Amino acid sequence: MEFNAGRKSSDNIWLSGIMGVVVGDALGCPVQFMSREEVRADPVTTMIGHGTYDMPVGTWTDDSSMTLALLDSIRNKSGIVLQDIMNRFVRWIRNGEYTPFGEAFDVGHGTMAAIVRYMKGDDLKSCGGTTERDNGNGSLMRILPACLFAYENKLTDEDAVSMIHQVAGLTHNHIRGQIACGLYYSCVKSVLDEEGSLSERLQIGFDKGFEFYKEFLQDTSELSHYDRLRDMKKFSEVLESQIKSSGYVVDTIEAAIWSLITTDSFKSCELKAVNLGDDTDTIGAIAGGLAGLFYGDDGIPKEWLEVIQRREWIEDLCKL
Repeated sequence: MEFNAGRKSSDNIWLSGIMGVVVGDALGCPVQFMSREEVRADPVTTMIGHGTYDMPVGTWTDDSSMTLALLDSIRNKSGIVLQDIMNRFVRWIRNGEYTPFGEAFDVGHGTMAAIVRYMKGDDLKSCGGTTERDNGNGSLMRILPACLFAYENKLTDEDAVSMIHQVAGLTHNHIRGQIACGLYYSCVKSVLDEEGSLSERLQIGFDKGFEFYKEFLQDTSELSHYDRLRDMKKFSEVLESQIKSSGYVVDTIEAAIWSLITTDSFKSCELKAVNLGDDTDTIGAIAGGLAGLFYGDDGIPKEWLEVIQRREWIEDLCKL
């Protein structure tokens, strides 16, 4: 299935959003899987290297690799072509394409299982996991290019969400994870279109997203998993101890949004996100995409950008 672009995209929007993802990912990479207590004992204060995977400073992980693979597919196909996207995911796993150093690492179990099923012959509709246990954050972490494509090409909400669900479903095909991606898209739109503070824009995004899903879904019971995101003011008052930073998609989007609405800059947002511990690279990446769109690429610390591995190549990919 294909969704073709009608016009070229703005370099600035793509650059700020995608670099936000990559920088957030790289910031969290060295402390991934460390507990909150461990990170608190030696908190992240700037971009560092080594740590969990013993990688150089500025190294990004699977979050950015899959985001960049999706971006490159959109760039080359002038739209969303599901089979091309999946083929690029295969090349990432097999050949190390879209990686900092030519080798894929930090691949989630659900993502790997879906890609293996595809390589063994499963079709695009059946390779993604469909059980309740298949609600990791591996589709949400890479969904921003699809969101920006829908936004730039002014797709209707129904067409946009249908497409985003299909892109997410390539690896994570349970409705709960797809809803997270759709709500993220609604936030992307409101961050770019609305006025006011980031919290105010996100409130509009979630209001519209929940209202859309109430009509779009035949069974709205899955929406209840995201109820804490209905009220940004109330959610901003939630204590850090009540924010989970696991790889479960609901925990991840909550942690990312909480980090966004309790800070006032790209830097403070990302430091708060990765210092939550556990799935630090993904929470940093998801928060970073929205933070990049709101604060702009100029809002990303220059000293962080300068050490990102293959930065110039990434910047070229953003020139759609």
